[in-house]
Amino acid sequence: MELIQEISRPPLVYMNGVPLIKYFAEAIAPLQNFQALPDDVLISTYPKSGTTWVSEILDMIYHDDDLEKCQRAPIYVRVPFLEFQCPGLPSGVLRLKDTPAPRLLKTHLPLALLPQSLLDQKVKVVYVARNAKDVTVSYYNFHQMAKVHPDPGTWNSFLEEFMDGKVSYGSWYQHVQEWWELSHTHPILYLFYEDMKENPKREIRKILQFVGRSVPEETVDLIAQHTSFKEMKKNPLANYSTVLSDFMDHTISPFMRKGIAGDWKSTFTVAQNERFDTHYADKMAGCDLPFRWQI
Repeated sequence: MELIQEISRPPLVYMNGVPLIKYFAEAIAPLQNFQALPDDVLISTYPKSGTTWVSEILDMIYHDDDLEKCQRAPIYVRVPFLEFQCPGLPSGVLRLKDTPAPRLLKTHLPLALLPQSLLDQKVKVVYVARNAKDVTVSYYNFHQMAKVHPDPGTWNSFLEEFMDGKVSYGSWYQHVQEWWELSHTHPILYLFYEDMKENPKREIRKILQFVGRSVPEETVDLIAQHTSFKEMKKNPLANYSTVLSDFMDHTISPFMRKGIAGDWKSTFTVAQNERFDTHYADKMAGCDLPFRWQI
């Protein structure tokens, strides 16, 4: 019980100007010695942007759409979380040591905190971006149930913190833009959550081509079906229900909540939406990223 009290709701810690969950911040310095392998594939996203979805898709691709192999362990074991560290649990780097090549790994880190070897080795990156309004709502609900985050307070106060980049992993605006810029010089497949919701099989084909795999069309169908939100929401090896409630309390909000594009409309007030739009226009001025608020 003492350990759990210590874990619950620690304040954020700044690393190179980026606010992080306290335990993740403590992992950053040793993480800089991480040695990437040339055949690693990195899944990168700002939080609540489809990370688990793409992880499940790639795990299926890498295990030849064998559903039994994809049931071998929870997704956070199959695709280790690079900067993850928490008292009493194996770190992401420790899990990677037991992961056979070719490895899948995930991160939410902005470029300022990314281990240099991932860039030096030209590791392929599948990046997923999601519209900022849906991210904010999903992140707020996640803060309520995930106790390694600070208490989110009211929705209105959290929205202000998000716009100011004072939530874990910092500014959404900076994250999506800097990875977009990097995609012009580094092997990055830059995907959009809304596109994946609109036509998952089309986006799965893009992933297959990017990682150099070829499968029959019926396999694409199988992957799309197995990784649908409906299927993953009820899959305990994908929905994080195997995590202790001391860390994630699914009675407050499930990890996989709605998984739709445009859900922000049920939370934003008219005034909040107008303020957000003004702020967004300023922060994204000159950026050609084609985000959609709904599909």
